[in-house]
Amino acid sequence: MHDLAGDGPLPEQLGDCDFFVAALDTQRVIDAMPRFSGLQVVQSLNAGVEGLVDHIPAGVTLCDGSGIPDIGVAEWVVMVMLAMRRRMSSYIDAQRAARWQPGPWPAGGDDLDGATVLIVGYGSIGRVLEQRLTAFGARVERVARRPRAGVHGADALPALLPAADVVVILLPVTPSTRGFVDAAFLAAMRRGALLVNASRGAVVDTGALVAALHDGHVTAALDVTDPEPLPGGHPLWSAPGVLITPHVAGSVRAWSARAWRFTGEQVQRFVRGEPLLNRVDDGY
Repeated sequence: MHDLAGDGPLPEQLGDCDFFVAALDTQRVIDAMPRFSGLQVVQSLNAGVEGLVDHIPAGVTLCDGSGIPDIGVAEWVVMVMLAMRRRMSSYIDAQRAARWQPGPWPAGGDDLDGATVLIVGYGSIGRVLEQRLTAFGARVERVARRPRAGVHGADALPALLPAADVVVILLPVTPSTRGFVDAAFLAAMRRGALLVNASRGAVVDTGALVAALHDGHVTAALDVTDPEPLPGGHPLWSAPGVLITPHVAGSVRAWSARAWRFTGEQVQRFVRGEPLLNRVDDGY
Protein backbone atom coordinates (compact mmCIF):
# COMPACT_ATOMS: atom_id res chain seq x y z
CA MET A 1 0.00 0.00 0.00
CA HIS A 2 1.25 3.48 -0.90
CA ASP A 3 0.18 6.63 0.94
CA LEU A 4 0.88 9.66 -1.23
CA ALA A 5 -0.52 12.25 1.18
CA GLY A 6 1.46 15.43 1.51
CA ASP A 7 3.08 17.72 -1.02
CA GLY A 8 6.67 16.47 -1.09
CA PRO A 9 8.33 15.21 -4.28
CA LEU A 10 7.40 11.74 -5.47
CA PRO A 11 10.06 9.12 -6.18
CA GLU A 12 10.62 8.21 -9.81
CA GLN A 13 9.17 4.75 -9.23
CA LEU A 14 6.35 3.93 -6.82
CA GLY A 15 6.42 0.17 -7.38
CA ASP A 16 3.56 -2.21 -8.12
CA CYS A 17 -0.03 -1.02 -7.82
CA ASP A 18 -3.13 -2.68 -9.25
CA PHE A 19 -5.81 -0.43 -7.73
CA PHE A 20 -5.09 3.26 -7.07
CA VAL A 21 -7.49 5.25 -4.88
CA ALA A 22 -7.27 8.83 -6.10
CA ALA A 23 -8.11 11.33 -3.37
CA LEU A 24 -8.91 14.99 -3.89
CA ASP A 25 -5.54 16.36 -5.09
CA THR A 26 -5.93 15.91 -8.84
CA GLN A 27 -2.46 17.10 -9.82
CA ARG A 28 -0.78 14.73 -7.35
CA VAL A 29 -2.80 11.84 -8.78
CA ILE A 30 -1.73 12.79 -12.32
CA ASP A 31 1.90 12.91 -11.21
CA ALA A 32 1.69 9.54 -9.46
CA MET A 33 -0.07 7.38 -12.07
CA PRO A 34 2.84 6.89 -14.50
CA ARG A 35 5.17 5.99 -11.61
CA PHE A 36 3.26 2.79 -10.81
CA SER A 37 3.89 -0.60 -12.40
CA GLY A 38 0.93 -2.79 -13.34
CA LEU A 39 -1.73 -0.17 -12.72
CA GLN A 40 -5.20 -1.42 -13.69
CA VAL A 41 -7.78 0.78 -11.95
CA VAL A 42 -7.90 4.40 -10.80
CA GLN A 43 -10.78 4.97 -8.37
CA SER A 44 -11.46 8.66 -7.87
CA LEU A 45 -13.19 9.81 -4.71
CA ASN A 46 -14.52 12.80 -6.66
CA ALA A 47 -17.81 12.61 -8.50
CA GLY A 48 -16.37 14.97 -11.12
CA VAL A 49 -13.30 13.62 -12.93
CA GLU A 50 -12.87 16.21 -15.67
CA GLY A 51 -9.34 16.88 -14.42
CA LEU A 52 -8.33 13.21 -14.65
CA VAL A 53 -10.08 11.79 -17.69
CA ASP A 54 -7.49 12.96 -20.24
CA HIS A 55 -4.54 11.74 -18.16
CA ILE A 56 -5.45 8.10 -17.55
CA PRO A 57 -2.77 5.77 -18.97
CA ALA A 58 -3.77 3.48 -21.81
CA GLY A 59 -5.35 0.25 -20.61
CA VAL A 60 -6.25 1.66 -17.18
CA THR A 61 -9.88 1.85 -16.05
CA LEU A 62 -11.11 5.08 -14.46
CA CYS A 63 -14.05 4.99 -12.01
CA ASP A 64 -15.57 8.13 -10.54
CA GLY A 65 -16.97 8.70 -7.05
CA SER A 66 -20.59 9.27 -8.04
CA GLY A 67 -22.84 8.59 -5.08
CA ILE A 68 -20.34 9.53 -2.39
CA PRO A 69 -21.29 13.23 -2.10
CA ASP A 70 -24.98 12.86 -2.97
CA ILE A 71 -26.53 13.45 0.46
CA GLY A 72 -24.27 16.36 1.38
CA VAL A 73 -24.77 18.15 -1.94
CA ALA A 74 -28.53 17.54 -1.98
CA GLU A 75 -28.89 18.96 1.53
CA TRP A 76 -26.76 21.98 0.60
CA VAL A 77 -29.10 22.67 -2.33
CA VAL A 78 -32.17 22.49 -0.08
CA MET A 79 -30.43 24.70 2.49
CA VAL A 80 -29.63 27.49 0.04
CA MET A 81 -33.05 27.27 -1.60
CA LEU A 82 -34.68 27.90 1.77
CA ALA A 83 -32.16 30.56 2.74
CA MET A 84 -32.62 32.51 -0.50
CA ARG A 85 -36.38 32.13 -0.78
CA ARG A 86 -36.88 32.98 2.91
CA ARG A 87 -34.50 36.01 2.71
CA MET A 88 -32.21 34.69 5.42
CA SER A 89 -29.25 36.91 4.52
CA SER A 90 -31.24 40.06 5.29
CA TYR A 91 -32.09 38.75 8.76
CA ILE A 92 -28.46 37.80 9.42
CA ASP A 93 -27.42 41.35 8.46
CA ALA A 94 -30.09 42.76 10.75
CA GLN A 95 -28.96 40.55 13.64
CA ARG A 96 -25.35 41.70 13.23
CA ALA A 97 -26.59 45.29 13.38
CA ALA A 98 -28.79 44.47 16.43
CA ARG A 99 -31.79 45.70 14.44
CA TRP A 100 -35.30 44.20 14.61
CA GLN A 101 -36.34 44.40 10.97
CA PRO A 102 -39.25 42.22 9.89
CA GLY A 103 -39.59 44.02 6.55
CA PRO A 104 -42.66 44.47 4.32
CA TRP A 105 -45.27 41.80 3.79
CA PRO A 106 -44.62 38.97 3.13
CA ALA A 107 -41.60 39.37 5.38
CA GLY A 108 -40.91 35.64 5.41
CA GLY A 109 -40.51 35.32 1.64
CA ASP A 110 -41.57 32.17 -0.21
CA ASP A 111 -41.77 28.57 0.93
CA LEU A 112 -41.14 25.54 -1.28
CA ASP A 113 -44.64 24.10 -1.23
CA GLY A 114 -45.89 24.13 -4.80
CA ALA A 115 -42.63 25.57 -6.18
CA THR A 116 -41.36 24.19 -9.49
CA VAL A 117 -37.74 23.07 -9.27
CA LEU A 118 -35.93 22.25 -12.51
CA ILE A 119 -32.91 19.96 -12.07
CA VAL A 120 -30.49 20.23 -15.00
CA GLY A 121 -28.10 17.28 -14.94
CA TYR A 122 -30.40 14.74 -13.31
CA GLY A 123 -28.32 11.84 -11.98
CA SER A 124 -27.62 10.30 -8.59
CA ILE A 125 -27.47 13.66 -6.78
CA GLY A 126 -30.65 14.76 -8.54
CA ARG A 127 -32.48 11.64 -7.36
CA VAL A 128 -31.47 12.25 -3.73
CA LEU A 129 -32.39 15.93 -4.07
CA GLU A 130 -35.81 15.09 -5.48
CA GLN A 131 -36.56 12.84 -2.50
CA ARG A 132 -35.91 15.74 -0.16
CA LEU A 133 -37.78 18.32 -2.23
CA THR A 134 -40.85 16.10 -2.45
CA ALA A 135 -41.14 16.26 1.35
CA PHE A 136 -41.43 20.06 1.03
CA GLY A 137 -44.21 19.79 -1.55
CA ALA A 138 -42.09 21.01 -4.45
CA ARG A 139 -42.71 19.87 -8.03
CA VAL A 140 -39.59 18.59 -9.79
CA GLU A 141 -38.79 18.67 -13.51
CA ARG A 142 -35.78 16.64 -14.67
CA VAL A 143 -33.34 17.29 -17.51
CA ALA A 144 -30.27 15.24 -18.43
CA ARG A 145 -27.80 15.10 -21.30
CA ARG A 146 -29.31 11.74 -22.28
CA PRO A 147 -33.13 11.78 -22.12
CA ARG A 148 -34.90 8.74 -20.72
CA ALA A 149 -38.27 7.85 -19.22
CA GLY A 150 -39.37 10.70 -16.98
CA VAL A 151 -36.28 12.78 -17.79
CA HIS A 152 -36.23 15.42 -20.52
CA GLY A 153 -33.36 16.11 -22.86
CA ALA A 154 -31.75 19.55 -23.15
CA ASP A 155 -34.04 20.39 -26.07
CA ALA A 156 -36.90 20.78 -23.57
CA LEU A 157 -35.19 23.63 -21.69
CA PRO A 158 -36.78 26.50 -23.69
CA ALA A 159 -40.19 25.29 -22.52
CA LEU A 160 -39.17 24.40 -18.97
CA LEU A 161 -37.01 27.37 -17.93
CA PRO A 162 -39.75 30.06 -17.98
CA ALA A 163 -41.93 27.99 -15.63
CA ALA A 164 -39.28 27.16 -13.02
CA ASP A 165 -39.05 28.93 -9.67
CA VAL A 166 -35.64 27.34 -9.01
CA VAL A 167 -33.13 25.97 -11.53
CA VAL A 168 -30.52 23.61 -10.07
CA ILE A 169 -27.36 22.92 -12.10
CA LEU A 170 -25.76 19.50 -11.50
CA LEU A 171 -23.89 19.09 -14.80
CA PRO A 172 -20.31 17.87 -15.11
CA VAL A 173 -17.79 19.97 -17.03
CA THR A 174 -17.33 18.69 -20.58
CA PRO A 175 -16.65 20.50 -23.85
CA SER A 176 -20.42 20.57 -24.44
CA THR A 177 -21.37 21.89 -20.99
CA ARG A 178 -18.69 24.56 -20.51
CA GLY A 179 -20.57 27.87 -20.47
CA PHE A 180 -23.87 25.98 -20.87
CA VAL A 181 -25.67 28.46 -18.60
CA ASP A 182 -25.11 31.51 -20.80
CA ALA A 183 -26.91 34.80 -21.35
CA ALA A 184 -29.64 33.12 -23.43
CA PHE A 185 -30.20 30.44 -20.76
CA LEU A 186 -30.49 33.07 -18.03
CA ALA A 187 -32.78 35.27 -20.14
CA ALA A 188 -35.12 32.30 -20.61
CA MET A 189 -35.51 31.89 -16.83
CA ARG A 190 -38.52 33.47 -15.18
CA ARG A 191 -37.72 36.90 -13.76
CA GLY A 192 -36.96 36.55 -10.05
CA ALA A 193 -36.15 32.82 -10.29
CA LEU A 194 -33.26 31.32 -8.34
CA LEU A 195 -30.26 29.70 -10.04
CA VAL A 196 -28.41 27.14 -7.88
CA ASN A 197 -25.04 25.81 -9.08
CA ALA A 198 -23.65 22.84 -7.13
CA SER A 199 -21.64 21.29 -9.98
CA ARG A 200 -18.69 23.16 -11.51
CA GLY A 201 -18.18 26.88 -11.94
CA ALA A 202 -17.25 26.64 -15.62
CA VAL A 203 -20.75 25.38 -16.49
CA VAL A 204 -22.00 28.95 -15.91
CA ASP A 205 -20.88 31.98 -17.91
CA THR A 206 -19.79 34.21 -15.02
CA GLY A 207 -20.05 37.49 -16.95
CA ALA A 208 -23.58 36.68 -18.07
CA LEU A 209 -24.57 35.75 -14.52
CA VAL A 210 -23.17 38.96 -13.05
CA ALA A 211 -25.15 40.96 -15.62
CA ALA A 212 -28.36 39.05 -14.86
CA LEU A 213 -27.87 39.58 -11.10
CA HIS A 214 -27.38 43.32 -11.50
CA ASP A 215 -30.44 43.48 -13.74
CA GLY A 216 -32.45 41.70 -11.04
CA HIS A 217 -33.55 39.08 -13.54
CA VAL A 218 -32.36 36.20 -11.36
CA THR A 219 -30.92 35.47 -7.94
CA ALA A 220 -28.25 32.83 -7.40
CA ALA A 221 -26.71 30.44 -4.88
CA LEU A 222 -23.26 29.18 -5.86
CA ASP A 223 -21.03 26.59 -4.28
CA VAL A 224 -18.70 26.76 -7.29
CA THR A 225 -17.46 29.69 -9.35
CA ASP A 226 -15.40 30.47 -12.41
CA PRO A 227 -12.68 31.37 -11.57
CA GLU A 228 -12.19 29.29 -8.45
CA PRO A 229 -11.11 30.20 -5.84
CA LEU A 230 -12.97 33.45 -6.43
CA PRO A 231 -10.41 36.25 -6.00
CA GLY A 232 -10.98 39.28 -3.81
CA GLY A 233 -12.56 42.15 -5.69
CA HIS A 234 -14.28 39.90 -8.23
CA PRO A 235 -17.67 41.36 -9.26
CA LEU A 236 -19.52 38.23 -8.10
CA TRP A 237 -18.69 39.04 -4.47
CA SER A 238 -20.58 42.33 -4.59
CA ALA A 239 -23.34 41.37 -7.03
CA PRO A 240 -26.87 41.72 -5.61
CA GLY A 241 -28.93 38.67 -4.82
CA VAL A 242 -26.18 36.07 -4.65
CA LEU A 243 -25.12 33.60 -1.93
CA ILE A 244 -21.64 32.06 -2.31
CA THR A 245 -20.04 29.18 -0.43
CA PRO A 246 -16.44 27.98 -1.09
CA HIS A 247 -17.03 24.58 -2.79
CA VAL A 248 -18.14 22.89 0.43
CA ALA A 249 -21.53 21.42 -0.55
CA GLY A 250 -20.32 17.84 -0.23
CA SER A 251 -17.96 18.49 2.68
CA VAL A 252 -19.90 16.88 5.51
CA ARG A 253 -18.49 14.82 8.36
CA ALA A 254 -19.93 11.58 6.97
CA TRP A 255 -18.20 12.01 3.58
CA SER A 256 -15.11 10.06 4.60
CA ALA A 257 -17.05 7.04 5.85
CA ARG A 258 -19.15 6.97 2.68
CA ALA A 259 -16.06 7.32 0.47
CA TRP A 260 -14.17 4.46 2.09
CA ARG A 261 -17.23 2.24 2.27
CA PHE A 262 -17.71 2.66 -1.48
CA THR A 263 -13.99 2.13 -2.11
CA GLY A 264 -14.04 -1.08 -0.08
CA GLU A 265 -16.92 -2.39 -2.20
CA GLN A 266 -15.03 -1.52 -5.38
CA VAL A 267 -11.86 -3.28 -4.21
CA GLN A 268 -13.88 -6.41 -3.42
CA ARG A 269 -15.42 -6.29 -6.89
CA PHE A 270 -11.95 -5.92 -8.40
CA VAL A 271 -10.53 -8.85 -6.43
CA ARG A 272 -13.48 -11.07 -7.37
CA GLY A 273 -13.30 -10.08 -11.04
CA GLU A 274 -16.78 -8.51 -10.96
CA PRO A 275 -17.83 -5.44 -13.00
CA LEU A 276 -16.78 -2.19 -11.35
CA LEU A 277 -19.24 0.59 -10.60
CA ASN A 278 -19.01 4.12 -12.03
CA ARG A 279 -16.73 3.23 -14.93
CA VAL A 280 -15.89 6.19 -17.15
CA ASP A 281 -15.78 4.40 -20.50
CA ASP A 282 -17.30 6.62 -23.18
CA GLY A 283 -15.81 10.00 -22.42
CA TYR A 284 -17.08 12.29 -19.72
